[in-house]
Formats: sequence, C-alpha cells, structure tokens
Amino acid sequence: MGAPIVGLNDSGGARIQEGVLSLGGYADIFLRNTLASGVVPQISAIMGPCAGGAVYSPAITDFNIMVEGTSYMFVTGPDVIKTVTHEDVTKEALGGAMTHNATSGVAHFAVTDDRACLHLIRELLGFLPSNNLDEPPRRASTDPVDREEAALDTLVPAQANQPYDMHELIRAVVDAADFLEVHRHYALNIIVGFARLGGRPVGIVANQPAVLAGCLDIDASVKGARFVRFCDAFNVPLIVFEDVPGFLPGVRQEHGGIIRAGAKLLYAFAEATVPKITVITRKAYGGAYCVMASKHIRTDFNYAYPTAEIAVMGPEGAVNILYKRELAEADAEKRAALVSEFRAKFANPFIAASRGFIDEIIQPRMTRAKLIAALVSCEGKRDRNPPKKHGNIPL
Repeated sequence: MGAPIVGLNDSGGARIQEGVLSLGGYADIFLRNTLASGVVPQISAIMGPCAGGAVYSPAITDFNIMVEGTSYMFVTGPDVIKTVTHEDVTKEALGGAMTHNATSGVAHFAVTDDRACLHLIRELLGFLPSNNLDEPPRRASTDPVDREEAALDTLVPAQANQPYDMHELIRAVVDAADFLEVHRHYALNIIVGFARLGGRPVGIVANQPAVLAGCLDIDASVKGARFVRFCDAFNVPLIVFEDVPGFLPGVRQEHGGIIRAGAKLLYAFAEATVPKITVITRKAYGGAYCVMASKHIRTDFNYAYPTAEIAVMGPEGAVNILYKRELAEADAEKRAALVSEFRAKFANPFIAASRGFIDEIIQPRMTRAKLIAALVSCEGKRDRNPPKKHGNIPL
C-alpha cells in the first residue's frame, strides 16, 4: 500500500518451545524488512526487552527509538556473556538506551517514556513521504524566506582554530529554528537531522567544529553515510554545512578502517540524486573537502562564506612541508609571514570560485535566502545512476 511501517518492540526473543518454527517466523519478518527498505520508511520503537533474534528487524529498519530505563537490545544477554567470556555486565550497561545511542550507534533516539516515544514517531513521520514515489510533505511556513540573520556574520570566529557550535547556525537558518536531530548522542563531531526550509523538509549534514575540531572519523563517516542514503531513498533534499579540517589522524583510526569508512560517506554523497546544496562556512581541507558534497560529486549548488579556507591542507601544515629548509633557520616572525602568504594565495574561496567549484561566495546573513532559492531551482531536478543491480558500497 506504500505506507510507512512502525514496529513497537517488546519481546524476549524466540519462543524456545517452538524451535525452528519461531526462527522461521523471525526470518519471514527480516525478509520483508529488507524488501521494504528504501520503499517505505520503517521506524522501530524499542519499548521493552528486544533480545536475540528480535534485534535484527530493528537493525534493518531506518530509525530506532529507545525508551530510557525500560528498553534494551542485545543478541546475547548478561547471563550468557558471563558464562562464555566471564564478563559481568548489567542489562542496562550492555544494551540500554544510552549504550546504543552514545556508544554503539544502533539506536538513533533516546526518550524518557513511552508517551514521548510515540510523540517522536509522529514528529519524525511529519518530515517523511509515505513511500519512495512520493515527495516529502510540505507545510506552510510563517518564517520569511528572505529573512536575514545578522548574528551569522559574527558566528564563525576569525581565528581558524577557535570552535563554535554548528547547532546555532542550523537553527538560525531553518524554519522557526525547528531542527530534529538524529543520532544526537553518537559521533558528536558530525550533526545530522531533519528541518524545513520554506516549508520543504530537508536533511541536514553538518560538521561540528566544537567536537574534535569537526574532523571526520570512522563513526562520523558511517553516521553521515547512512543518513545521506536514507534521504536519497525518500526524496529528501540534502543541505550540507561544511567546516572540516580533514580526517582524524591516528593509528587507531587507520587500523580501524578510516579509509573504508570515509569512502562510505563519499559513496553515499556521490550516489545521491536528490538536490544537494553545500555551504562551506570555514575549513574545507584535503580529501574531506571532496567527501563533503563537493561540486565534483554532483552537488547542485556550492556556496562559501568569504572567510572560507579551501586547500589541500591547512596553512601551517603546508608551510612546514613547502618551506622545510627555510624554516630551519627562520624565526617566528618569518614563519608567521609564510603562513599568512599561503593563506592569502591558496586557502581562500576565490580560487575555487574562479574554477567554478564554488557557485557563489555569500554573506553569512544571506544563507537562508540562498538555500531556499537553490531548493526552488532544484524542484524539477531529474538525475539517475547507471543501470545496475546495485553498487558495492565499501561496507
């Protein structure tokens, strides 16, 4: 019927007395979850125990909502874990709401009680179409489409190493400051969620300079990729606010597969055929510039603030490499001059704009009006990928 599916989960798992019959029943559900994926939105509410085979239906669905204090999810419970690995752990610590919201990333929302859970389901569905053939539902907005936000002109600090909260920028731009954040407690260095611009639902992906300087790490890349693919499946335009100094360096990240994880986000943005609009608020360095919906991967409109820095790497790191010999005998004043020269010559948005990689350099206060105008321009967008069974995203 093309209607969204909402699952209310409160299950101890398969009924042992039924044997393979109960397992077969689970598998029948899993198959239908899989076939419906990308066809209709699927939301799982975990409102009690969800153990054993019961966890795999929510795992396939698009969003998981967990109730604090009364819900938990795990494949094997504390008793089995203690027998096999001799680890002592409570149900809450093993698979409670905050464990899966903040640590594993299995859940997307944590709410205080069942009533709040049901309310959140309604709110979430308000941003989504009924199926992949429909457009997201629009609402009349009393927020002027040409509203300027003067505070944005001073939100991004002049110093490149100073943090700021990207939430402030998002709420200043979207309709009535209404932003439904997804995965709020997980991979805090990237922000994803739903909002409206001129009454149109949009999916927002934004680096968060206040956490890890906005670097992309493994968890942030996977979080962003899954959200981008959901929005693309259900015709929700993507708005990207970019302030990223690169991928998080470190042995742990490299050994954990940051290359593969970063490629997931790149693949998701490149594959997406919905309208895509990017605003570079400050830094856009290295491979992370390419990944965050750059012009080169079919993004429709790319804007930058006048103080944006777009380069292979930051001025300090670049100077260390380009002027290694000179710096060995240079004083701090000489070094500062080289950094300033590099920033003026290379780390600015005007070079990218002259190449057509940035469509327009805009004043921050004009962000809302520019985004809404771009969305209007993209209303008739028709794009498609080459015919194929499916791609092979680097899982």
